[in-house]
Amino acid sequence: MLVNTKEMLQAAQAGKYAVPAFNIHNLETVQVVARTAAELESPVILAATPGTVAYAGPEFLLAMAAVAARKYPVPMSLHLDHFQDPDMLIELIDMGFPSVMIDASHHPFAENVALVRSVVEYARQKDVSVEAELGRLGGREEDLEVDNSDAFLTDPAEAQEFVSATGVDSLAVAIGTAHGLYKAAPRLDYKRLAEISLRLSVPLVLHGGSGVPDKSVRETIRRGVCKVNIATELKVAFAAGVKEHFSVKPEADDPRQYMEPGKALMKQVVKDKILMCGSDGKGGRSK
Repeated sequence: MLVNTKEMLQAAQAGKYAVPAFNIHNLETVQVVARTAAELESPVILAATPGTVAYAGPEFLLAMAAVAARKYPVPMSLHLDHFQDPDMLIELIDMGFPSVMIDASHHPFAENVALVRSVVEYARQKDVSVEAELGRLGGREEDLEVDNSDAFLTDPAEAQEFVSATGVDSLAVAIGTAHGLYKAAPRLDYKRLAEISLRLSVPLVLHGGSGVPDKSVRETIRRGVCKVNIATELKVAFAAGVKEHFSVKPEADDPRQYMEPGKALMKQVVKDKILMCGSDGKGGRSK
């Protein structure tokens, strides 16, 4: 069955590894992520943005993820990522989504706290885990776009106050990553991350993981990150495989055939990110 992410991330925190959260969009991407995680015995988070929920439909997403969780014997969660509407989140929690993120980071601190706390209070009644964000990442992820001039890093003292005031289960922090792909390797503020980690007991989340060098991600894990979000690299790989198929066979018209090359390239990215996070071998349900 699908689980919430709280215990999953607490186990990662204790084991000094991170759980990868892969953005999925359809049946094929769910299959790739779930199968690859099972092959590597890794816990895994299937992440769905508001755009994905609108595209696929929440009932279909829940059904596909539930089948994957029954079929593959690794801890698996379906997580709602970067939702900004508390009322929509409450509706989806009632439908059965086990893990959610309320992103009110674009609001002033006090309003961010109030919105997050309202979702946490409701989610507690349903045994649903809640992630929030303090600080603001630049870049673009689907419909979410933040100009770099509006991005700002997480303040460690504010992070401590925020977690205490909201009761959130995990916190996404801004330390220099961005959504989308990078033109140059990002410069991450490891010192800031270490200070945040010292002040907080909840697991920390790294957004904007696509394109960050493996050694940089591993350094953030050593300093307290327990969940790493991967989105853009998966889409790029999947699209490249499908485009290559059509370049060789422009007459192709069977999605059961032209989707396979995309799935193959996406699988390699999923495998690489699981190994990067050190979560391979950590997903036995008896562990």
